[in-house]
Amino acid sequence: MKATLEETMAKTTPPDSSFEHLRRDVMDCLRAATAAVEPAALVSDFLAARPELLGGESRVSVAAVGKAAQAMMSGARRVLAERIHAGVVIAPEGTVETGTSEDLEVFGGGHPVPNEAGVRGAETIRQLASDLGEDDVLLCLISGGGSALMTLPEPGLSLADLRATTDALLRSGATIQQLNCVRKHLDQLKGGGLAVAAAPARIVALVLSDVVGDPLDVIASGPVSPDPTTFTDALQVLAERELEASLPVAVRSHLTCGARGERPENPKADDPAFARSEVHIIGSNRLAAAAALARAKELGYETLLLSTVLAGEAREAGQVLATMGLEMLRSGQPLAPPALLLAAGETTVTVRGNGRGGRNQELTLGAALALEDADENLVVASFGTDGIDGPTDAAGAIACGTTAQRARELGFDPVRSLHNNDSHPLFEALGDLIRTGPTGTNVLDLVLVMARP
Repeated sequence: MKATLEETMAKTTPPDSSFEHLRRDVMDCLRAATAAVEPAALVSDFLAARPELLGGESRVSVAAVGKAAQAMMSGARRVLAERIHAGVVIAPEGTVETGTSEDLEVFGGGHPVPNEAGVRGAETIRQLASDLGEDDVLLCLISGGGSALMTLPEPGLSLADLRATTDALLRSGATIQQLNCVRKHLDQLKGGGLAVAAAPARIVALVLSDVVGDPLDVIASGPVSPDPTTFTDALQVLAERELEASLPVAVRSHLTCGARGERPENPKADDPAFARSEVHIIGSNRLAAAAALARAKELGYETLLLSTVLAGEAREAGQVLATMGLEMLRSGQPLAPPALLLAAGETTVTVRGNGRGGRNQELTLGAALALEDADENLVVASFGTDGIDGPTDAAGAIACGTTAQRARELGFDPVRSLHNNDSHPLFEALGDLIRTGPTGTNVLDLVLVMARP
């Protein structure tokens, strides 16, 4: 079994060191943040406070999609109980027990690249929605990761086509807005497609946001929201990421035909499918950030929320945030230690090498290089609230002024590791990975810059 952060701390840091003290406080704040966005409680509390939301007599079917799907479904069942007529869950493979039990079907979809189980789950949800009548209610429980997990290729496209396209966009450093703009035009349920399938039933969607700014059309690719983007926009994304020639022929042909008007655009805001649809965001990174800041205050830190819309290249964001921490130590600005600066959002990684890591680990390694020659009274930690950072078993990592030098003493070249997108082995060797396992929630990333006097 992999050691937890708390277990590895004792092996790699001296007792009562500043680094150990700060790491302990960082973890305390992160635990508070994830507890504040526990999906089952968010769903059950929201539904219990609004008994009129789903009507008193209507038959309710539930479609839960995303990294928090299982927990969100549990919260719904806690309140609705026997009112649920049927339900489908698509959550990441390996995090749920798949199969059919009573009125619930559970699928283990692929993330960040879709898989066959996700396609079967999507087809099951489409059939569930299509069978609904005007007096029925479709309760959609949507969370981050839903774009990959619920995948139903348009006719003429294959799962392999969508897998190749998703992988290419991810490796190119495409933003989630760009990625989902393309995916919405290759999939039957994205971009309002699920709302069209469910009409004329009433739709109520509860959303746990994993996208900066909470745009409903981008979160899980907006299955029950109007799509403001077009086929031409999707082609523009491919041009900007220089992917036109490298994607499957079927994908390029599909998008080109759409841009020429030979395929219908996704439904817009005036489409009748949305006339009986309402969407509520019940959790976001603001809620998680507020909880982390509140816990830091309890621990004796002055706090400042820098942003909930952090974006850009991960390594560059890490360097900028590290320099803000250095300014705190040297001038007491914008806060004098003990202090916490917090930024929330989602950065991107342009893959240039063939290493192993994720955006949070890469951000932290960028910060570690900027922190060189600082002491252990300042740390930068970056953490994915879903507990998963890239294709690794870590949620993120933590660094201080000695990180780069300690890595060199173990035979690593931190600059080379960063250039090769290979942050995970370095932090694993140092014992400085943050490992939580899947948290069952997902509201973007939190970056903590914490300093002691």
